[in-house]
Amino acid sequence: MSAAAELSTPLPADWRDFLALTKPRVMSLVVFTGLCGMLAADVPAHPVIGFTAILCIALGAGAAAALNMWYEADLDARMKRTARRPIPAGRMDRQAALHFGVGLACFSVILMELAVNRVAAAVLAVSILFYVLVYTIWLKRRTPQNIVIGGAAGAFPPVIGWAAATGDVTLLPVLLFLLIFLWTPPHFWALSLFVRSDYAAAGVPMLPVVAGERTTRQHILLYTLPMGASAIAPWPLGLAGAFYGIVASAFSLVFVGIAVQVWRNRATEPAAMKPEKRLFAFSILYLFALFGALVADRMWLA
Repeated sequence: MSAAAELSTPLPADWRDFLALTKPRVMSLVVFTGLCGMLAADVPAHPVIGFTAILCIALGAGAAAALNMWYEADLDARMKRTARRPIPAGRMDRQAALHFGVGLACFSVILMELAVNRVAAAVLAVSILFYVLVYTIWLKRRTPQNIVIGGAAGAFPPVIGWAAATGDVTLLPVLLFLLIFLWTPPHFWALSLFVRSDYAAAGVPMLPVVAGERTTRQHILLYTLPMGASAIAPWPLGLAGAFYGIVASAFSLVFVGIAVQVWRNRATEPAAMKPEKRLFAFSILYLFALFGALVADRMWLA
């Protein structure tokens, strides 16, 4: 059966399909950075309020992912990497995904407002709307800068976590936002280099499709340098101690080193793009390591 036929005659969905709509693996990083933002805050959050805030961040991230899959079902059907998702695989009706995503989004923001505070709820609402309206609907199909501007959506969780604990937003969460914002393009461009054919088949104007591999590799290195600077910045600014500063400096140097290898690589076949795959994998470890080190530094080593 063709992908188009599957989209028009969905089979009954079960709980695993609704869970898949929330992109659990992506959500894990969102929840982790949100939790770290809350634990690094100047004011400790009450355990119940903290748990509720993290639950709301997870639900909000899942809602944004579900709405992304609802809107991009046609693109997903044309890409090998995403063709088995619930909607293109024919296991779920698009309308069900839309209702699920909207309901989850509204519930997460309302619960954050009622149980935590208004600032955290407002930032959560902005992050969901930014991901769905700005990145998914406006930018994704129109410009190779989609992941640059749209990356702001994934940078909000530590700000939300901090606001949940303190009720405000200060310099440190802004720097954490900047770190993830600058980290997102190298992370996703590394992925897009070795799945370029998928994006080309779907008609998505990712940078490797529009500008080519060489330009993409240059851009990866260009974004990695200010990303490293923003990662280290909390240390000289007195917002984090030496432990975080050493970890951030060491991991950022490794990141830059791999980015240089990517820049020097001239491979055009996915099988030969080992530096790109190494950078993509390391970029995930990089965020986990830096945010974990920040929490350890501020909670136990201060």
